[in-house]
Amino acid sequence: MLSGHGDDIYRYPDIRVNFSSNICQHANHSLLKAHLMARFEVIANYPEPEAWTLEQALARKHGIAADSVLVTNGATEAIYLIAQAYRHLPFRIIHPTFSEYEDACRMYGLRQGRGGLIWLCCPNNPDGSLHQLKMTDDNELLVIDQAYECYTPAKMMTAAEAVENGRVIQLHSMTKTYAVPGLRLGYITASPAVIQRLRTCLRPWSVNALAIEAALFLLQHDELIVTPDFVESQRLNRLLNKIDGVAALPTETNYMLCRIEQCSAAQLKDYLAREHGMLIRDASNFRGLNEHFFRIASQLPEENDALLEAIRQFSINN
Repeated sequence: MLSGHGDDIYRYPDIRVNFSSNICQHANHSLLKAHLMARFEVIANYPEPEAWTLEQALARKHGIAADSVLVTNGATEAIYLIAQAYRHLPFRIIHPTFSEYEDACRMYGLRQGRGGLIWLCCPNNPDGSLHQLKMTDDNELLVIDQAYECYTPAKMMTAAEAVENGRVIQLHSMTKTYAVPGLRLGYITASPAVIQRLRTCLRPWSVNALAIEAALFLLQHDELIVTPDFVESQRLNRLLNKIDGVAALPTETNYMLCRIEQCSAAQLKDYLAREHGMLIRDASNFRGLNEHFFRIASQLPEENDALLEAIRQFSINN
């Protein structure tokens, strides 16, 4: 796993606004908290060895059969399960993107090449773009990571479409959908044959009892699905592009990839954290990017305005 991977707010003691994580920072978890406190006794017993009850609930939600769903400890566990289950295949990845695809493939000895696994993040992390890719080989399997599917107004492939295709492995993240990254909740939708193959690699009790209880509750409360303010994220994108030496790439999500010319992203990150209590993501360790790239996720308008002013002042002084 890459050093600096993901949200590293734990490294900084005085962060007031976290722009570094793509996950929306202002979700209201009061209903979920109350439910889990009332059901806290579930920790006294082992959970299901595999989260069958939750898989059935997810299947009903998507209108597919339960044997087309596999619940995992976050979408990241799903990535490693896929690499393990298909370790005999070559793989290819479109960069820059989430590093765990390549890390998982390397761990299980997969080699780069065509005719095997194709990894696609849509919307893509770190730039919020919507990649379109068609399979050209009958032996290929398309792994579509839709962890941020609720973070874009664009139409996404449905679980039913993925199952019907037969050669698509679709990743989902309740972590992102409900802004609960500490619970680690992910799942895979695919054809029953693919799911059965992946299930043979699944570790028992990989999803804990509180996470399962939370997921079952959240599935009954669509009002708790996180929906970013896309109008505000586009405003932030436009205003970033008006700062000298800063460029924000087009995005279809609440997060965006940016570049600063006159210094490194690490220097900007250190300044914002130290002087303003704001955290951004140094994106230099994404393959294909250099030390000038950083990623931010749009927050409340007043928080975005404060970030813009801080970057503007930094740009003037550097």
